[in-house]
Amino acid sequence: MRVGIISDTHGQVDFTRPAVRMFESLDVERVFHCGDIGSAAVVELFERWPTDFVFGNCDADQRVLRSVIERAGHVCHGEFADLEIEGIRIALLHSHDRRLFSASIGSGRYGTICYGHTHVACVERRGDTLLVNPGAIYRAQPHSVAVLDLPENTATIVEL
Repeated sequence: MRVGIISDTHGQVDFTRPAVRMFESLDVERVFHCGDIGSAAVVELFERWPTDFVFGNCDADQRVLRSVIERAGHVCHGEFADLEIEGIRIALLHSHDRRLFSASIGSGRYGTICYGHTHVACVERRGDTLLVNPGAIYRAQPHSVAVLDLPENTATIVEL
């Protein structure tokens, strides 16, 4: 399964559209949004895929965003998601809560941890855990997303 990973859209629809087109061209089957969604209009761009959303520190009106996400048929996990896909346990969070982020890494429970917040794209291994930060759609140069291939548990940064 191929999963598209995006973060830090900050409500910027025009900047998010190229990411959506890239996911279409890469044949992703599911999307993870790692927080700082920013607006209902961004959520609507992901109608093509089942999408898992977590909140970031800039997602001020979480009640409204949660309602829009759920109405669109997606899943809103609050600030943390614990998923299992293709036999890989995956944590999804924004990483602004440094304690939660560090505890997730240190727990040894996750094959993959997807996160945002830093606006810096990164794929690295810490022990048996793959850490994936897709970078950002807003306030980043270049804008980027990531693609996670499961069950291989490999990830690639894709610049837009």
